[in-house]
Amino acid sequence: MGVSVPWPILVKGVLLVGGKVLLLRNERGELELPGGRLEIGESPEKCLLRKIHGETQLSCVISTPPVDAWVFEGLPGREVFIVTYHCKCFDLSLLRVSDEHQEYSLISLGELDRKDLPEGYRRGILRAAKLETG
Repeated sequence: MGVSVPWPILVKGVLLVGGKVLLLRNERGELELPGGRLEIGESPEKCLLRKIHGETQLSCVISTPPVDAWVFEGLPGREVFIVTYHCKCFDLSLLRVSDEHQEYSLISLGELDRKDLPEGYRRGILRAAKLETG
């Protein structure tokens, strides 16, 4: 029997608005997708909707199975397993950033390569965008 991986599991959402993706700036000054840590007994989908609402005040639906999954070393020596979903949100006029983040940005897909963004986020964003455009 193998040893289980002690990594936290994070569930993140790609929210696209008019060809732009919603990114949040965390307390370390890094851009990230909305979402967060999966709690014991919680489904990934329930976690994601809870975290998106808590971080942005937006109500969303998850529109697809996961678009990506990857391992990321966010802090030295601390890896996390990230599952990314494509989401659709309703009334963006309600968007408010929680105290967890400094600000939000709507970044065009063409700007992604110029942003300091982990490759796994970039890959998930582009896969979600491809689903929207067909």
